[in-house]
Amino acid sequence: MRNLVTIKDIAKNLNISVSTVSRALRDTYDVNQETKAKVLETAYQLNYKPNYNATGLAKGQSHNIGIILPWITNYYFSTVLTGIQQFAYSKGYNVILFLTNDSPERELSIIQNLSIANIDGLLVSISSNSDSCSHFQNIINEGIPIVFFDRVPSSISTSKVMQDDYSGAFAAVEHLIENGYKKIAHIAGPKGLCFTEKRLQGYLAALKKHNLPIREEWIIFSGFSQEYGENDMYELLKSEEVPDAIFAVNDRKAIGAMIALKNKKIAIGKEIGVVGFTNDPASTIISPSLTTFAEPAFDIGHKSCELLFKHINKKNFIYEEVTIPGKLIVRESSRSNIFSS
Repeated sequence: MRNLVTIKDIAKNLNISVSTVSRALRDTYDVNQETKAKVLETAYQLNYKPNYNATGLAKGQSHNIGIILPWITNYYFSTVLTGIQQFAYSKGYNVILFLTNDSPERELSIIQNLSIANIDGLLVSISSNSDSCSHFQNIINEGIPIVFFDRVPSSISTSKVMQDDYSGAFAAVEHLIENGYKKIAHIAGPKGLCFTEKRLQGYLAALKKHNLPIREEWIIFSGFSQEYGENDMYELLKSEEVPDAIFAVNDRKAIGAMIALKNKKIAIGKEIGVVGFTNDPASTIISPSLTTFAEPAFDIGHKSCELLFKHINKKNFIYEEVTIPGKLIVRESSRSNIFSS
């Protein structure tokens, strides 16, 4: 077994006390700069690694944070995770990832079997059909801070980080209206999710502002996948009056809608416009390219982790709800003259 270098080895090498080495590594005020520099140089030469398990026991910290995500295979959540990791690693923390596969049963099982002694806090994006979030409140009551992001519960008072779903949806739908579309449908996410409701409200507000019709049959709630988007589009094409534009809750559903339109030989843009929400890389690859509202995924992950560390380091830290703006990116799918000569 490899012998790990300890602060005793550094102290012996420099002929100073262990306590002085410890204080130098923690950058305390009572060690002079010359000694600190020697300790850091020796630590580097000896390849010293801090024993977070030992320091964690002394401070009641594990130097681990948990992350609970519905998925990791899509662009949005993988980018959020990158933002989280960058901040956590800069603080000397490890991340432990749990995936629910968007299952509330799996989410509950993760929480019930979570060893809270091994984490200092949790970052969570809840499952689509989480009817109750009392299991998260129980963790908070145990003294483990939680910060929710993207998919957030309204019933729990803690820090939350979201993109501006309402304004993003409003901008997307108003863009369609300004480009001549008058009969705009919405293929939404599952009912009950906070951001599903906010994007729906933004869609409705834009229609009301411009005195356009709101038709219940043009609003379809379903899952987030491309397959759901394709099926939703087929349903809309069966309507007594077919819409001339689609606002989709995310890019995957928008792309599914575009596939359905292609299968039906309907010209995207000229006959039916499409706008998504995310700015997934696939939105630039599909033809015609997809107009979308870009979510600040990396910033959401980074800010969520920053807030979690504030909760970890200050037990009475007052919770914050942060909304980060995105940006409308106009491409070919929402241009009614795209196929004009």
